[in-house]
Amino acid sequence: MKRCVIFTAGEQRGIERRQIGLQAEDFVICCDAGYRLAEELGVTPDLLLGDFDSYTGPLPEGIPVKRYIRDKDDTDTAAAVKYALAEGYDSLLLVAALGGRLDHLIGNLQILAYIAKQAPGTQAEILGAHERVWLLDEGSLTIRGKAESTFSVLCHSDTATGVTITGARFPLENATLTNAFPLGVSNRIGEGREVTVSVESGILFVILPKEI
Repeated sequence: MKRCVIFTAGEQRGIERRQIGLQAEDFVICCDAGYRLAEELGVTPDLLLGDFDSYTGPLPEGIPVKRYIRDKDDTDTAAAVKYALAEGYDSLLLVAALGGRLDHLIGNLQILAYIAKQAPGTQAEILGAHERVWLLDEGSLTIRGKAESTFSVLCHSDTATGVTITGARFPLENATLTNAFPLGVSNRIGEGREVTVSVESGILFVILPKEI
């Protein structure tokens, strides 16, 4: 798949380069103060983007810059996602898009849902300082971790039908989840250390906290 990695200005402490799994062919966008984290991790972006209200330091030479006015409808992260989708990227990783301001955190989760609506089948994931969040839209996803590690499956759409969870301490089969009750919070990975979540219709968030 064609992957775009987007560095954002959320909580950055604790994020390591190895967690990102950068490949030479990845296209890297830094949104505003997301450049600070990329620089710290030794990552050279392919594009700098934003209104630059949270990063006012010097920018590297020779890298394209897309500047936006501050009074705009899109957040810098949303603008980066729209750019990536328009360029045909079908796998998006948002780095440091959790933590910090609550409104931005919720907004970034909504951006994952936006990706599902605008480009069905696109892989979308957030890597935060304390957890990873995947969007699952009509398909299946396998996550791995230590036995008894916590994970959660939450519904974003009004309903999600045909939800099946295997390999967990509390499995589900062909269940219906709604966004009005958090039934899928704090499940546990089983002894096989691998959990598969699938959904027939609707949008789910699969959340795996960082193991300590």
